[in-house]
Amino acid sequence: MKKISSKFLVLILFLAYSSCYYDEAVEEIIPEIPEEQEVSFSEDIQPIFIQEGKDCTTCHNGTVANPDLREGNAYNAIVPDLVVPGNAEASVFYQRLPGNNHPVEAGFLLNTDEIALIKAWIDRGAENN
Repeated sequence: MKKISSKFLVLILFLAYSSCYYDEAVEEIIPEIPEEQEVSFSEDIQPIFIQEGKDCTTCHNGTVANPDLREGNAYNAIVPDLVVPGNAEASVFYQRLPGNNHPVEAGFLLNTDEIALIKAWIDRGAENN
């Protein structure tokens, strides 16, 4: 009986130890946008909010959830309250993007290229261009 108990204990310890191996979340690497590539709010960032299948304005429309990301409202809704121009990491808007730390009730995530564009736009001054 003692032999069975010790083998069982060893098995439990092994399973407990090995199960922790995969507990760390695998983070996707956000690509760098080359400096020479211009990032425009109106041409690159705003379209991310209103694309088919990932329409942020379904919830962020001025009535359901803030900020209001509809065209014509988005820039003033996020800058300067949620965006720290020149510092994406300190920007609440960047921190909570779907794919970073946004609740996924909407059922979609931004891909790493979209997150990289938003990061580059903020890091480069978050201009309304």
